[in-house]
Amino acid sequence: MEEQLKTLLFDPLTGKLASAAIALLVVFAIGRILLRSVERYVKDSDARYRARKVVSFVRYTIAAIVLAIIFSERLAGLTVVFGVAGAGIAFALQEVIASIAGWMAISSGGFYSTGDRVQVGGIKGDVIDIGVLRTTVMEVGQWVNGDLYNGRIVRIANSFVFKEPVFNYSADFPFLWDEITLPVRYGSDWKAAKTMLVGVGQEVCADFALRSKDAWSAAVVKYRLEDAPVEPMVTMVANDNWLELTLRYVVDYRKRRVVKDQLFTRILEEIDKSENRIRLASATFELVNMPRLDVDMAERQVTVAPKYVP
Repeated sequence: MEEQLKTLLFDPLTGKLASAAIALLVVFAIGRILLRSVERYVKDSDARYRARKVVSFVRYTIAAIVLAIIFSERLAGLTVVFGVAGAGIAFALQEVIASIAGWMAISSGGFYSTGDRVQVGGIKGDVIDIGVLRTTVMEVGQWVNGDLYNGRIVRIANSFVFKEPVFNYSADFPFLWDEITLPVRYGSDWKAAKTMLVGVGQEVCADFALRSKDAWSAAVVKYRLEDAPVEPMVTMVANDNWLELTLRYVVDYRKRRVVKDQLFTRILEEIDKSENRIRLASATFELVNMPRLDVDMAERQVTVAPKYVP
């Protein structure tokens, strides 16, 4: 028994296992201390999130390197076995490997970052976490209108960045162009209506237009884009029923519904002040010059047979 104990204690494998255990304890203890320091001293939520991710990634990377160094001699003899096993594992876990590759592409390729509003895999929402395998999104839309949260948290495999388009609403240009269409009746003062819409758009959206100029200029320099106007503008189309005046404006992607409510409120206030100079159209129909119809109803006698009751 004593000889077996000595053999076990002086076995090189036992020493390597003990060294590996001590090294892992040290690495994870240091990582835990760093995570607590990040929580304590980093006040900005975005910087704190990134720092936690970096510390976790470095911790696991160092642990893997330490284990590889300690067991390098024994691993060398199992190269063929590991190669065959690795091929089988790669085939069985191809979706997992694709998700890890997607995470690397997201981290280095600038697809999106936490806080961005994106549409990935048919899901639209705000990115709240980017993991190695999945991206976590607070969903917007579906049964809720106006790009508002619906309360569902969705986890999307990172491999979707290779399979489907990634729509980012807030990356290089965190603004959107939105439109309001106003139907105006023929015979109204369309010039006054057009001036009114431009004035309301400038009143409500002037701050967004000012803030978006620098962002759009930077995007024009970075990408091949035309220098599109960001100030509110109004265009007009005449159809069979009414005049369509369309107000086009730039808005923060998070405030589309609030701004649209403000615009409609101000538009209706200005229409009320116009004293019928501006009249809205609707899909009502009038029958004009309908010919007179003379209907001669002949008197008819109806005989009702008695009902037989047994």
